[in-house]
Amino acid sequence: MSDEREGGAGSPVDRRVLLLLLGAVLAAFTGQQLLGPVLAPLSRELRLGEVQLGIVITTAAAVLTVASLFWGRVCDRWGHRRVLLTGLTLCTAGLAGFAAVAAWAIGTENPPAAAVLTGMIVMRSLLFGFGVGAVPVAALAYVAAATVGETERTRAVSLVGAAQAFALVLGPGFGGLLAAGTLLAPLYLAPVVLALITVVVAVVLPREARAGGRRTFPPARTLSPLDPRLRRFLAIGFLLFLSLGTIQIVLGFLFQDRLRLDATATAAATGGAGFATGLVLVAVQGGLVPRLRWGPVRLLRVGSPVAAAGFGLLAVGPGFWSMTAGMMVAALGLGMALPGYTAGPTLALGPAEQGAVAGLVNATNGSTFIVGPLIGTALYAAGPALPVALSSLLCLAAGALLVRPFRPTAPAAEVPVAERGQG
Repeated sequence: MSDEREGGAGSPVDRRVLLLLLGAVLAAFTGQQLLGPVLAPLSRELRLGEVQLGIVITTAAAVLTVASLFWGRVCDRWGHRRVLLTGLTLCTAGLAGFAAVAAWAIGTENPPAAAVLTGMIVMRSLLFGFGVGAVPVAALAYVAAATVGETERTRAVSLVGAAQAFALVLGPGFGGLLAAGTLLAPLYLAPVVLALITVVVAVVLPREARAGGRRTFPPARTLSPLDPRLRRFLAIGFLLFLSLGTIQIVLGFLFQDRLRLDATATAAATGGAGFATGLVLVAVQGGLVPRLRWGPVRLLRVGSPVAAAGFGLLAVGPGFWSMTAGMMVAALGLGMALPGYTAGPTLALGPAEQGAVAGLVNATNGSTFIVGPLIGTALYAAGPALPVALSSLLCLAAGALLVRPFRPTAPAAEVPVAERGQG
């Protein structure tokens, strides 16, 4: 093998393979997001409380976090094609099973609550959660092995993130529209979408398309979240993602209770608001942030208080349009702040530590969706506006951590990059 191959230089990106991988990411997360507008009203139809639904979502987040670590370990041995197909198959089975459980429960008079909750956890949390963790891992493994240089790799990795963000637009919008007819429609469509993309990947994605036959980077150094170069970025990221995790599952309840809607109207309202919010998020991350050319710290300093203001408006908004406006303002702020948080740690460390810092960032993000839904549903039971008010305070706390100037102990050549644009 040539020295270039051993050194980890990637092979040229196969556009067909990349498009298939992006399509798989889009389909998997769209299938997940299709269910978003119906989960809250569906749980009420099935006589499940807010805390029980929070357990379903929290379990799914925990499974996804653990599964991502597993898929990352086996991807080098199996190849991205096998990992992707296995994950998509599990996703399809999980969503089909979830639809079957919901249809049975709705069609049964007084179904046992324990049986309904167990079925939802097994299908939605365990089976689907484990499978969906494989999809972005396979996509990122391919682009990391098939790209060379910071600019090319960053661009390719950003496409994977863009596909996930676009799913936030498509899923809630279509889910809300479909639910206007029946709550079960999105549940039936989601596994069909996943089954179709699984077949396409199995037929079209070549077996020999595995990029780079070997691990392309040396094993990452072990990093502590308390590393002085990282800890403030990680603390800020934890607070920002916790603001999302806290309100994610209670939004449907908030719309239903504040606007006095029935289950079908709740799904439509939540889906419409989610669609508008997703459009803002995609526009900010895909258009505004690249044009601003701000550094991570400046993005965080501007975005965090804007997000706090948006959550504040959502907490007190009396009607659909004011609540939706609050969500859109929050998306504007988070659309600026989250890229700053994600980029900041990578710019504060050297090349040999990038794998380790990526693991810490992903673990930080995932952990917030384990505890966030439990906090949100518990607070909602005490007062509907409390989870949203907490999200606003969390964003303000993230901004407060930015008052003192950053002095990361990065390599000298990289410190100015991490601090660029603070003013």
